[in-house]
Amino acid sequence: MLRAANRWRLPDAIPVPAESLIAGRALGLSERQVRLLADRGVGAAEIAAFVGPPASGLHDPHLLPDARALVDRIARARERSERVLVFGDFDADGLSGLAVLAEALQTLGLSVDVHVPSRVADGHGLSRRAVEDAAARQCRLIITVDCGTASAEEIGLAAGQGIDVIVTDHHHVPPALPNAVAIVNPQRLDSRYPDPRISGAGVALKVAQLLFAELGSQREGAEALALAELAAIGTVADVAPLVGENRAIVRLGLERMRTSPRPGLAALLARAGVAPAQVDVEMIGYVIAPRLNAAGRLGDATAAARLLLTRDVAEAAVLAAELEATNVERRALLGAALEEARRGLSENGAPGEDRVVMVAGPWSPGIVGLVAGRLAEEHGRPAIVASTDVSPWRVSARSIGGPSGLDLAAAFEACADLLERYGGHRDAAGCTLDPADWEGFRGRLLGLAEALPPREAGRSLRVDLVVAAGDVDYRLLRELGMLEPTGPGNPAPFVAITGLEVVRSRLANGGHTQLTLRKGLEVVDAIAFERPEIAPAVAPGDRLDVVARLVSREFGGYESLQLDLRDAAAAGAVAWFAGDARRDPAVAASMGANSLLETDGANQTGLALAPGTAP
Repeated sequence: MLRAANRWRLPDAIPVPAESLIAGRALGLSERQVRLLADRGVGAAEIAAFVGPPASGLHDPHLLPDARALVDRIARARERSERVLVFGDFDADGLSGLAVLAEALQTLGLSVDVHVPSRVADGHGLSRRAVEDAAARQCRLIITVDCGTASAEEIGLAAGQGIDVIVTDHHHVPPALPNAVAIVNPQRLDSRYPDPRISGAGVALKVAQLLFAELGSQREGAEALALAELAAIGTVADVAPLVGENRAIVRLGLERMRTSPRPGLAALLARAGVAPAQVDVEMIGYVIAPRLNAAGRLGDATAAARLLLTRDVAEAAVLAAELEATNVERRALLGAALEEARRGLSENGAPGEDRVVMVAGPWSPGIVGLVAGRLAEEHGRPAIVASTDVSPWRVSARSIGGPSGLDLAAAFEACADLLERYGGHRDAAGCTLDPADWEGFRGRLLGLAEALPPREAGRSLRVDLVVAAGDVDYRLLRELGMLEPTGPGNPAPFVAITGLEVVRSRLANGGHTQLTLRKGLEVVDAIAFERPEIAPAVAPGDRLDVVARLVSREFGGYESLQLDLRDAAAAGAVAWFAGDARRDPAVAASMGANSLLETDGANQTGLALAPGTAP
């Protein structure tokens, strides 16, 4: 009998307020859609911004910290015809934010130079070389993007040369702020900004909105929203939660990318074989961002900045080809580094590594962040990876969501006495340290990780809806489409479907199981990627309950509904209760003491798993 590989878990049983139902009905939403939103924490006051025009989800940029100081200093730069150096970090968030601010300032009539640091030579944060570059170019103002909050020394160096610095950033704020003209960071404790979760490029977009509102014309103000095309890249690349204003920025950006992408993005997509109309969050994360990041990981990211800023189609094609070649090299280096890191972990495991993964090796500093991300995903634990290829060592860390995650920004701050430089946020951070301090750093982080809960046995699979096989149709697909764009914080919806009958099964190339399943009088195709064990475990006539993502595929000019299968079990191996019944504790009690109830919270009614299924 086919058994589920995961625990299937329903959201907390939260009653839907009447005001949410009323607000949803006024917007043409079904009760099922309002329940989906309520399960994701979207209340009556947020529904209109969630499903309405994307711009309705943007906040007033005047609420940014130091907004007035920023506007006044840039207005003075324009009045005095001062040159401005825009300094962006070398990753996709910093590069896209740099392009946002450079374009905005140029549109407002300022003379702008850009500077992208070297990951190897400069590391994260405002660099000394950038300050020297600004002085050589006779720039009197530096504006940082996606960094600078922790660059007190470099900002002091700039001040000593008569150069003012404006910081725009979203990273962790240290106890003492640098002496900058303005520090526009919604993470500041004194910030009044409604949504501190925006990315570095998101902060840059808000600054552009602010500047257009204060210093530009009405026509120029409308151009600020067009810059969301760039800010969406940084938002997705930085794995910012796709809720609130982040989601609004990505919606705006996707609209622009799909209809009239700038020359650089059009060339990048063409090189990757992707049509603009196909661009979604996944395409940004797996096609656009890696190619932009590749330049900074292996060398000079200036080519990526030029690609985003160019309006010349021929130049865009040349730069896109250069980034494509660099990305191919990056993939090869990552594969080799991952294999070495995995061997190192298996050979040198230490107590406490069940709660956090730590490894060091002779890998490029541009690769260790990717290695950390893969290891965190594979182990379901925070991962810290050090490059011993340079001195001081470069360390990148990636955490995971939920209670098993580690607040990396706070953890690195707790190790500040061992680090030369550090910065980041909860789920991603980096630092440099002397090789002699690695063991001390390692021991302290393992100690901090002891407070994390032990790794769960098995994995949980969140289920948004439970429906009968006959209810799987295009109407359901359209209703679920309301949640797009999905991503961190707003995951793609999974539907549990009961009573499907197997018509055909086969094992496809690559270890994927392909199924044809009957739902009433119709059939639907399903594919379970990297789940080869399902194919031999089922036969025609078997009945299954599955968890899947509904997708629409187009082939040969025809569109069809398909199931992206995430798990499956023999019908009846999982006991279901749906609709209002799943919110009734009496229903759960009737399923017996041996049933396992799984929900997002404690003492809530959830999905009852029959005895013998995966715990």
